[in-house]
Amino acid sequence: MNPNKALWEKGDFTRIAQSMREGGEDIVRHAGIAPGMKVLDLGCGDGTTAIPAAKLGATVLGVDIAANLVAAGNRRAVQAGLSATCSFLEGDACDLRGIENKSFDRVISVFGAMFAPKPFDVAREMVRVTRPGGRILMGNWIPDDPTFVAQILKISASYSPPPEGFVSPMCWGSPNHVIERFGEAGIAWEGITCDRDSYVFDFDGSPAEFVDTFRQYYGPTMNAFEAAGKNGRTEQLRSQLVALFQGQNLCQYPGRTLIAATFLRVTVQVG
Repeated sequence: MNPNKALWEKGDFTRIAQSMREGGEDIVRHAGIAPGMKVLDLGCGDGTTAIPAAKLGATVLGVDIAANLVAAGNRRAVQAGLSATCSFLEGDACDLRGIENKSFDRVISVFGAMFAPKPFDVAREMVRVTRPGGRILMGNWIPDDPTFVAQILKISASYSPPPEGFVSPMCWGSPNHVIERFGEAGIAWEGITCDRDSYVFDFDGSPAEFVDTFRQYYGPTMNAFEAAGKNGRTEQLRSQLVALFQGQNLCQYPGRTLIAATFLRVTVQVG
């Protein structure tokens, strides 16, 4: 199996996505989506941004490499009464075969396509399927950022190192890499904007319970715990993560966790 597919079909990312709904809605509100637009959500998960985009009147296609997340997205669309305008398909951000050139007014990828293993191919495909005058919008975690998700991934990688030749997804959080990748796809640097923004995770439970949710359902964290267990370091890893989650929790009420994570908001104008 494709290792990227195996990673995101491991566990159940929908359990993490439940804490990300309001942040997804906020990103969509700033995407300039109008009724009648065609929107592609790449690395869509179960629809955290796709479904809010459809609620604004767009026709939305969500594409994800994980079959379980595609199935969950289609279920959510049906439950929301949006199945006529919002659908989900299994596919690879590195190769959007079957999707026509210049098909979409907006191509969105929030913490999704950044994890695909061939970033230059991802940039090329995103540009290819965007209509002239359309926009690409990405949300990408930032390398070495002190906030939540960058630190989860950094801690996880220290227990479960990536294979040789691995291209870190965090490079998508560097403006220089973004400009280089879209430049290879034919976009001049003047058409690319990168701004730092904040995404809030809202979890109904304590920080320690949120750690355990990541441990049970988030592929990178699951891999880290498996590697830690082989070396007798399970409790060490959990203690590190609990300290991180508790230290960044903004909520003063017990039994709830609010954590802000800094990300790079990328906007690409396609000519």
